[in-house]
Amino acid sequence: MRVSIPAGVAIGLAALFSVYHLLLAATTLNRVLDAGPVLACMVLYAAATGVALFVPGRALPVWAACFSLATAVVLPIVAAPVVDLRSGPSYTTWWIAAVGTLMVVLVVRGRAPFAWIGVGFLTVHTVAWAGLGALGSLGVLGSVAWVAIATGFAAAMSRATRVTRDFVRAEQETADWQAAQDAHVFERQFRLSQTTRMALPMLQRIIDTGGDLDADERAECLHLEQAIRDEIRGRSLLSEDVRHEVMRLRRRGATVQLHDDGGLDDLEIDDLRRVHARIADALRQARDADNVIVRTVAEGSDSAVTVVGLRLDLAASESAALGAGDDEDGDEDDSVVVWLEIPRHVPA
Repeated sequence: MRVSIPAGVAIGLAALFSVYHLLLAATTLNRVLDAGPVLACMVLYAAATGVALFVPGRALPVWAACFSLATAVVLPIVAAPVVDLRSGPSYTTWWIAAVGTLMVVLVVRGRAPFAWIGVGFLTVHTVAWAGLGALGSLGVLGSVAWVAIATGFAAAMSRATRVTRDFVRAEQETADWQAAQDAHVFERQFRLSQTTRMALPMLQRIIDTGGDLDADERAECLHLEQAIRDEIRGRSLLSEDVRHEVMRLRRRGATVQLHDDGGLDDLEIDDLRRVHARIADALRQARDADNVIVRTVAEGSDSAVTVVGLRLDLAASESAALGAGDDEDGDEDDSVVVWLEIPRHVPA
């Protein structure tokens, strides 16, 4: 965030002052010893002002600052010899105020050292040309004062910009911290409510029976404990249909593992619903499986979720056991019932 006045207003005011100096110069052409040098200075000043005002960018390029500084040096050297000061101060010394205005533009455009060199040379040249007393009567002190005011204003604006940027950054960090805290609170409340909804009936049953549960109820407690673990380890894989199918397989005696490694975090809601529907269908197809594994795939892959259902071949396992362990890989005794890779996005 930058604290500043509108660029159009600043450029307009600077251009208005510059045109005013040129008008003063035009009205005094008949009062100078030679109009040629004055006209050349007017053209040079108009060019330097146009460059200083309209070159794009917040900070003026070095070449443009050098051109403006060179103009501030050339104007007194060329215009002063054709001005007659015996009649007293007049608008024939327009270039003194013009140099001050141009140097103020340099300060605003971020080139204060060039501006101070310019008004410093103007001061030294005026003293050498018209004496020390001419600094006030010809307006040199006014030009120096305007450059000093512009320098202080630019420094204040830069400091205000830094302070505002720090405040904006602090506000953003506070908002991020508050959002993170709110997310933690919401997640904790959601998990507590989810766990309560799942476990409350069985907890009430335990209280009613004094802990004297039969075998089916004890098995159901284990299933509920696994379902609660699913809410932590595989939460992005879960929907109501998926929860129902997982519980159905576990009650049948199958082992179901859900592993969420964060591969679904970037999916849109429609893609996530499609993935959940495919997972539920795959679990229905795994009704004969003894071991089902559902795992997300890391981001960067075309697949979002992999579902594998294995059925243990008991006869082959017994033969392997009688064979004194010749087969070292126990997975060879399992047959694949379901193998499904769910794509991250629907193919076009």
